[in-house]
Amino acid sequence: MVKNITVALLSVFLITSCGTYRKNIMLQVGEELSPSDSEELNLETNYTIQTNDILKLEVFTNKGERIIDPDFELTKELGANQSNLKPKLEYIVNADGSVKLPMIGIIFLEGKSLREAELLLQNAYGEYYNTPFISLQYINKRVTVIGAVNQVVELKNENMKLIEVLALADAIDNDVIVQNIRLMRGDEIYVLDLSKSDEVQKTNMLLKPGDIIYVEPLRRPFIEAVKDYGPIISLVSSLTAIVVIISNSK
Repeated sequence: MVKNITVALLSVFLITSCGTYRKNIMLQVGEELSPSDSEELNLETNYTIQTNDILKLEVFTNKGERIIDPDFELTKELGANQSNLKPKLEYIVNADGSVKLPMIGIIFLEGKSLREAELLLQNAYGEYYNTPFISLQYINKRVTVIGAVNQVVELKNENMKLIEVLALADAIDNDVIVQNIRLMRGDEIYVLDLSKSDEVQKTNMLLKPGDIIYVEPLRRPFIEAVKDYGPIISLVSSLTAIVVIISNSK
């Protein structure tokens, strides 16, 4: 009888642990897509400036002479201490697509690529500086990696691929399920398999700002359940021992 009770309790324990494991898998949907379902996923594109983007602007004269500074004239002019000072030149794109910049005031940049915006700003600052050199960068384009790791990864450049971002986030090791990488883009969820070389080529998608990547951790249901239900297991073991002692004493 005791043996039957123990087997029954272990069965319930295993079923419960497996059920809990399945509930922990994120981004589960009825219809999952593969990157091969869309031909546009791997087309290289240039980001365009959108509202609420944060831009970093640097303006240099004489075609950017001070960036290179081969004769260290800038260091001599500013001094050793001041030459390392870098002012924070960050500007937000307003809801109407405009940006307020020093000297030139309001200028509309929404919908333009960085290169297009740089050319526009080069002409605008050309009224004040001799052959200006413009450097414009995004500082808020990012993707989110969740699951085995939780990290926000900044897209350092345009057309970064999935493998690059996973490497930056240290998201791939022996404790993840590489056959079930999920990428959420808007309302669509793509299932990616990185276990085979030919599949990697197909699923190494170009990422877009705002993408969410779920890396499913390798779960060990029995071990995790033992940890989660430790007090209950201890109680059941104690009760079972008591029942055995009482049964043997009769």
